[in-house]
Amino acid sequence: MGGFNSFVKLFIPKDRVFYSLFEDVAANLVEMGKVLVELVSSTDMAVRKDKTHLIERLEHKNDDFTHRIFVELGQNFITPFDREDIHHLAATLDDVADYIHGSAKRLDLYKVHEINDSVRKLADLIYQGTLELHKAIPELRTMSNMRNITDACVRINSLENHADDIYDMAIADLFEKESNNAGELLKMRELYQALEIATDKCEDCANVIESIIIKYA
Repeated sequence: MGGFNSFVKLFIPKDRVFYSLFEDVAANLVEMGKVLVELVSSTDMAVRKDKTHLIERLEHKNDDFTHRIFVELGQNFITPFDREDIHHLAATLDDVADYIHGSAKRLDLYKVHEINDSVRKLADLIYQGTLELHKAIPELRTMSNMRNITDACVRINSLENHADDIYDMAIADLFEKESNNAGELLKMRELYQALEIATDKCEDCANVIESIIIKYA
């Protein structure tokens, strides 16, 4: 089947390849977000370890997609939209993957046994953000359904604001409860930061998508 797909790709106009690659990245990010939610929902350390390894493999897969986008960018004279926008969107999507992976890695490295509500809520907001990106990105192919793109971007902005509130409350709570335990305080603050930055990166992606549709709509 792989050979046939490669054969078919020979006949795809060269600028179309970017849409497919961005859609692959978006689908991969949804999978990463889903696995992160499963990871923080589990109390079984062996299950968590497996989920962390899976997120790591998905992050490597994401790196491959991003690399292919940059290679195509270097080889193609014709692109569906501005080269800087393609570069920027690929880089910001890759950042989302990096911070999902970073969050999972911190949970593992810091041996966080008790996963609290703040961590679970932030993980869920990241997952929701990846789902919205997955709705918006395929619409870039035709740009015929602008409403779908703008709605997804608005929802991502709202998710990020919600994540900021949860982050602020989690940090305040942390300083109140762990003020005498510097190690625990630093570990949890780093974890909260990685999770919150992942939602920021989803918003960065939404901003790039919005700037693309403003130019081409």
